[in-house]
This record gives sequence, C-alpha cells and structure tokens, in this order.
Amino acid sequence: MPKHQTTLMEPVLTHNPGNAKPNYDYDVINWFEHVSHNAGFVQTQLLTQILKQNYGVEYLKKWLGNYNILEMDACALESLFCSVVPLASHADFEPFIQRIADGDTAPLLTQRPITTLSLSSGTTDGRQKFVPFTRHSAQTTLQIFTLAAAYRSRVYPIREGGRILEFIYSSNRFKTKGGLTAGTATTHYYASEEFKIKQDATKSFTCSPQEVISGGDYKQSTYCHLLLGLFYSDQVEFITSAFIYSMVQAFSSFEENWMEICNDIRDGTLSSRIKLPKMRKAVLDIIFPSPDLASKLESACHELELVEWSGLIPKLWPNAKYVYSIMTGSMQPYLKKLRHYANGLPLVSADYGSTESWIGVNVDPSLPPENVTFAVVPTFSYFEFIPLHRNEKKLSSGADDFTEDKPIPLSQVKLGQEYEVVLTTFTGLYRCRLGDVVEVGGFYNGTPKLNFVCRRKLILIVNIDKNTEKDLQLVVERGSQILTKGKAELVDFTSYADVSKQPGHYVIFWEIKGEVDDKILGACCTEMDKLFMDHGYVVSRKTNSIGPLELCILETGTFKKILDNFIANGAALGQFKTPRCTTNRVLLKILNTCTTKRFQSAAYNT
Repeated sequence: MPKHQTTLMEPVLTHNPGNAKPNYDYDVINWFEHVSHNAGFVQTQLLTQILKQNYGVEYLKKWLGNYNILEMDACALESLFCSVVPLASHADFEPFIQRIADGDTAPLLTQRPITTLSLSSGTTDGRQKFVPFTRHSAQTTLQIFTLAAAYRSRVYPIREGGRILEFIYSSNRFKTKGGLTAGTATTHYYASEEFKIKQDATKSFTCSPQEVISGGDYKQSTYCHLLLGLFYSDQVEFITSAFIYSMVQAFSSFEENWMEICNDIRDGTLSSRIKLPKMRKAVLDIIFPSPDLASKLESACHELELVEWSGLIPKLWPNAKYVYSIMTGSMQPYLKKLRHYANGLPLVSADYGSTESWIGVNVDPSLPPENVTFAVVPTFSYFEFIPLHRNEKKLSSGADDFTEDKPIPLSQVKLGQEYEVVLTTFTGLYRCRLGDVVEVGGFYNGTPKLNFVCRRKLILIVNIDKNTEKDLQLVVERGSQILTKGKAELVDFTSYADVSKQPGHYVIFWEIKGEVDDKILGACCTEMDKLFMDHGYVVSRKTNSIGPLELCILETGTFKKILDNFIANGAALGQFKTPRCTTNRVLLKILNTCTTKRFQSAAYNT
C-alpha cells in the first residue's frame, strides 16, 4: 500500500493544533489533487474497502459467497466483482431496505447497522423510495461542500466570518416500523455534526438558526430566512439554496411581503404569520429595532418595483459575491428568472449528486451553469459507466432511445462519449444504475469531468416517439418566447402523455404571470408541436397516430398547490423539483382542476 493511501481516502478537515490558523482551502484542494491524479488506483482500493467491509452480507452471498474475498488482492477483487455481480436497479434493493426499515438487524446490505433512511423526492411518480443513510453520507456531504467552497474562494474570495443567506429547509423525521429514523437526506445532514463543522471549515455562517431551518413549515421558514438575511444584509457574502427553485420561490414571496418584512426590521418585531413558538423565539432573540436599515431597504424596494425587481439580489445584498445552487437538469428553466433577480451577479452551479451518493464537484465556478462540468470525486463511491449510443431506429412503445455496451471503470471513459452512471456505495448499493445520462466533457488530472445530459428514462412517449426532459425543455423555452414580446412570463410547466383516448397526445401545462391574448397562446401551442423534432413524433403526427398537442393554462398559484401537496406528504422544500412529466394521479388531478383554458395545436393540419 502506498504511504499516502489514508490521505487519498480522506481530506484533512479538522483544526490544526496550537494557535496556527487552519488553511482548509489548501488542505482540501491538495487532497483532491492527490486523489484525482490517482483516480483509477483510488477507485480500485475503494471498492476493495467496500466489499471487505461488507463481506458476507445477504445481498452479495449469491454471487460472492463461494469466494474468499478477504484474501484477494484489490485488482482481482475488482475484476471478480464486475464480472459476477449483476447490474441492479433500486427495485432490486427495495426488499432488503424494507426489511431493514421493518426492524431486521441481520447484515442484509452492510455489516455495519443502518439506523437512518433517506427518502428520495418522488416528485415524478409520487412514490418516495428509501435509501440507506449512514455517517459516511454526512461525511461525504461535508467533504464536497468544503471542497467546492475552496474552489469557489479562488475565483470569488469572501470575507472570513461573513454570513451566508441560505434558503435551506428540513422536513419532519419519523420512525419506521423497525424504529429507524427516516427523512430527507438534507434533513439528516442539517441535523448532523458535519453541518456545524462545515460552517467553521468554510469560514461562513448561515443567517438563520436551526429553529428556522428545521421549523417544518416552509412558508414561515422562508419569511424568516428573508428577514434575517436582510437584517444581516451588509454581512452576506453569497446566497445559496439546494436547488434554484427554492431561491426563485423565496424572492417571488419577497415581492409580496417586503413591506411586512421591513416593518419587522424597523420595530424589531416578528409578523403574526410566524406561529411556531421555537421559531419565533429564535428569531426575536436575534433581531432588534433598526429603523435606519428599514428605511434604506424600503427605498431600495420602491426602486426595484419600478424595474419589476430586476437586480433585487445585488441591490439588497450589496456585498454578495455570487449566487450558488444546483442549476442543471430540471432546474435550468428557472435560470432566466434567477438571472433577472441577479442582474449580472455571477451564478455558480453547485455540485452533482443524488440521494444515493455525491458524484462530482464543480472545479470551474466561473463557468456559466449551462457549460458547467463536474469532476468525479473518486473516494465517494465506486463508479462504473455504461457507454450509450443514440438509437435512431424506430422504437416500439416503452423502448429506450439508447443502445448500450458493457460497463467500464472510471479510468477507461473517453472524451465526448455519453454514459449512464452506475454506483457501488458504502451504504449497501452494489452496481446500482442511477439512470443519469452524462457526457465526459474533459478531465481534471486523472478523473473525468461530467456534463449532466438528462435522465435516461423517456418522459414523453405515446407511440414510436421518444422525447426526453431535455427535448421538452427546449420546446417549451422556444415556444414560450412569443410571450416575452408582451408583458407575460412563463412561471413553470409540466407535461404528460395522455393515452386515455386514441390517438394519444402530449399535454403541456403552463402557469403564466401576466395577461396574454388567446391567439398568442394558440400560436404558442402550435409552435411547440412543430418544435418536437424526434422523427418518430413527426411521422406519428403526420399520420395522426399521435394527436395534436394540447396546451393547458393554469390558474395562478397552481404550482404552489403542487408544492404544498408535496410538503404535506413529509418532504422538504429544499428537495422539491417540479416534475417535467408526471404520471402521478394526485398531481394530474390538481393540474386538471386548476386548468382555466385549453388550446389545441393546428400543426400538421391538412
């Protein structure tokens, strides 16, 4: 074993002894330089560590039970594992995870007891899934936050001891039948020791106390986040949230409630809308009357109203260096609105991960979110990549739009090739297909830099058509450009493939802010239908085996109702992602009930 193996596996995140000032940026970047240069070696050693640590668990016995893996060297064990253990989906692990949730203490997936379970968001199909969460999960979260902060500080230095306006939210945790703690991964992390360490390590402190983060009512928490963020406005170094949806939601709320917030700052009081006793006490213990600050903020808000809140962020937080959040994938449609609020302030895309594992870090924070790539951190999980090739042939209903080759290790990926990510984790997932399609956009030393492309699952399919989330986003973006000629804007959207009647057709739901003439909306509908370029869709529309696209206009606040339904089922705002396509009956009922107008495409009419 090389002398530096321990250093390769774990960065130094603890305080230096004595009075020496710790240099976290140097420590963590120096560590990542080592592991990224030696990514292939680190991955092989990591897989060996995972397998030997979990030797004899029930899930692996079927394939590895006859081998003495404790005596095997790392390369031989890696080769054996990838040849005999099959690729799996989350469904293959569900029976084992459910037994753990119900109280089975036998070593089913890991030798170390699993006492905590994370919930996936479930925003697409309405079904949340359990994923094991361990101390390793919290530690890797601390590591990636600290590593990302170090790279950001190289481009956007911040004042030590400054504040962060964080729109972060915990949901309520509960006990499973077997007594395990369950909740969202972010909830577990915000309650962990690592979250406290992160603030010391990154030298920045959140504006809001734990009582606001963990309040459980996102509307009350958002109000307090905004209030405290403005109370500390001159100290705020950057603004962040898990997903930019949360941030856009918060600033939209501010447009409505800024007068009340300013009154609270002037008088050192707290609105009666904040009803949670612990949250009220925690906020009132911090604020005090600040009439000068309130007057300054009121004047700024009056000016912002005249420009429809363009530049809200730099105007109210003049020392903020950047805005930081996950901005890729399904979050891209919110970039336009966030740029409106930021008005030139840099937008920095946060890092790449999933409920199952963190994957990559943004080492180029100066890049715009549309161009960001993520350098794989090879100590988080054992990564494999399934080479994917676009399938241009006509497909039957339900078919995939890729053909695939055998999985390859991280060290063999090629520039420009698309892959599906496969994970083997310390938390008991083995060769689990993530469903994410990524493209290798470059390399950082010896580790690949990934560009997130889309979810592999086809989200809109009726016949032989095959349209992905990315296809839908492009169609909606271009189709809604007609709205911007007036004073209207698209707030949010989703879709589904309606096959209840023949021929089936696509339905796209829009929530719009502002007044729009029906002729314009009809033109938007027809334009979107024309913009779906998939050959199977075009042929099917021309032969009427897929019917005209339908555009449904929703009443104001519909997507907030969807969010409220999501929160009411125990999830956290910070985890919410608007489903771009849904089969969830509850959400479809809300959408159809809130539809005020329907338009049918005139494209392909003969």
